[in-house]
Amino acid sequence: MSTYLLEVGTEELPYKFIPQAIEQLNTGFSNFLNDNKVKYSDIKVYATPRRLAVLIYGLENQTADEEKIIKGPIANIALDQDGNLTKAGEGFARKNNLTKADIYVQDNYIHAKIIIKGKSIKDLLAQNVASIFMKLQGPHFMRWGNNDEKFSRPIKWIVSVLDMEEVKIKIIDKESSIYTRGHRFAQQQITIGDPNDYIETMRNACVIVDQNERKQVIIQKAKEEAAKLGAEPYYTDDLLEEVTFITEYPVAVVCEFDEEFLKIPQEVTITVMAVHQRYFALKKDGKLINKFITMTNYIGREFSNIKAGNVRVIKARLDDAVFFFKEDTKKPLENYVESLKGVTFQKGMGTMYDKTQRLIELSKDICSDLKIETANVERTALLCKADLTTNLVFEFTELQGFIGADYAKVAGENEKVVNGIKEHYFPLNAESETAKNIEGQVVGIADKIDTVCAVFAAGKKPTGSSDPLGVRRAALGVIRTILDAGLKIDILKYIKQALSLLPVHREGADKEIAEFFIQRMIIFLSEKYNKNILEACATKNPLSDIADYVERVKIVKDINSEKLNENANRVIRILKDTQHKEINEKYFIEPIEKILYDEIMRIEDNVDYKTYLSELEKLNSTVTKFFDDVLVMDKDENVKNNRLSLLSKLKEKYDYLTDFSKL
Repeated sequence: MSTYLLEVGTEELPYKFIPQAIEQLNTGFSNFLNDNKVKYSDIKVYATPRRLAVLIYGLENQTADEEKIIKGPIANIALDQDGNLTKAGEGFARKNNLTKADIYVQDNYIHAKIIIKGKSIKDLLAQNVASIFMKLQGPHFMRWGNNDEKFSRPIKWIVSVLDMEEVKIKIIDKESSIYTRGHRFAQQQITIGDPNDYIETMRNACVIVDQNERKQVIIQKAKEEAAKLGAEPYYTDDLLEEVTFITEYPVAVVCEFDEEFLKIPQEVTITVMAVHQRYFALKKDGKLINKFITMTNYIGREFSNIKAGNVRVIKARLDDAVFFFKEDTKKPLENYVESLKGVTFQKGMGTMYDKTQRLIELSKDICSDLKIETANVERTALLCKADLTTNLVFEFTELQGFIGADYAKVAGENEKVVNGIKEHYFPLNAESETAKNIEGQVVGIADKIDTVCAVFAAGKKPTGSSDPLGVRRAALGVIRTILDAGLKIDILKYIKQALSLLPVHREGADKEIAEFFIQRMIIFLSEKYNKNILEACATKNPLSDIADYVERVKIVKDINSEKLNENANRVIRILKDTQHKEINEKYFIEPIEKILYDEIMRIEDNVDYKTYLSELEKLNSTVTKFFDDVLVMDKDENVKNNRLSLLSKLKEKYDYLTDFSKL
């Protein structure tokens, strides 16, 4: 078995392109090998800012011969009366290198069995690797030199080696060799002999090609340096990924900034460091300290210039933040609300001021349904978007909500309003925390429903490639907030109300939005529950009470009664969606009819679902006896309709729990 290495060296790649390239290369090479029936054991794709590498292990040296039946012309056209080949038959034979002896007749057509010889893996790689690589897609591709082809950045070198032998390829204007380059400050011509040694060879040249290993090195080094200060590094997944893809050999360097900058909100300082400078902030006992870690792509031992340069940059950025903070807080947050009239929410849907007024209305009604005080919630709704017109949020848009909360605190707003302003944006992504206090929960739900409704009302519902204003995330945020907080909120009611408050209306938008929310909920919950069960329980409007819906799902997933499922589905098949309402006991003929009726009527729906399921299961023997003793479609029309009405009442009891036909 053989190992193949492709390494394409480039000028520094945009870090956001690299994860896409890894995935595309993996898919491209997998498809190529599978399509050509080439056996292999594994594909690994590695990437740094200066190189993309593919290692394929366990390659067979040659594909197997393939036996194939080919079909030719109709027999009476390909053969004459004596069974000899006609011109049409000879053409078929000549085209496929056949003799008369190779040809036979089947189903009135001539056929032949041919053997397609296996191909050398070296030849297959030489013929296909360049085209696989050139299928990579990404934003802002460029041309260089006199080339017509595009790529993310100019290609500087190519390594293409199968075992110990070069596989000659050319990509755009570069031909392959067996020579790669190490770290920018290390050895620049390295011979690749055995591809199996590639990772270790590059490590010796100060390049950690495995991005997962590099990520762990970054985490480890950050923690080690932080521990020397009795602190912990603060980083997000986005920051960690970015640093991973802008370094080949990460080295942690601790820098320091003036303690004066700790007086501004720590979210500001952290954002400046993480988002704008790719630094790891350091926290001690939960509080920010005036030191940070920068991950350098450097292999020397002298860090004084690196420290001085980074401190100079962070000081300039934080000076700006301090200036904006001081300017913004010269007036209370409430004074910025009026300025929202100059900020467009989205085309045709008014300004952010208009949106604020809608949030106040929606939030008040949600409070009324939840039977809670509205004062703090209304205040939160009024102020929640005010920071959008401040200097600091204009400069650092990632801080919206956090800055509003800090400015509200400076202005003397109470703690509940302060937290509500910050938390109404929660959850910030699919995994992050949801709002903990009721102000943030209510205003956040109102805000997200308003956003979703505005997008759908404008006819801009999300597609596979677009998600206007992040409505998928907004819908999921509503669902997660309601479930985490255990709130009883009828989403459909507020969808209709939000639509009525918008300046633009579109027929049928409420149904589209409701279905959108249900599908987002099913996708979210399908990580824990079977999708069939989720859809079966969704036939009874789940948006009226999501927590109640989830409780039903939990019970239904544990149903272990084959008889219950059989009886419910038998009832569904007989009724075929028709509903018969009135039951008249005078038309009961068999004793089992009255028995079943009494047992059905004894089942109450004001009990927990576990008890309700138990009551349904107790009906099994009675339902079975009913079908054994009674012919539903009796000749007497009154008797028949009465029995159908009885089954309709029974179906209502089944439907209250779930749609058994979908289980």
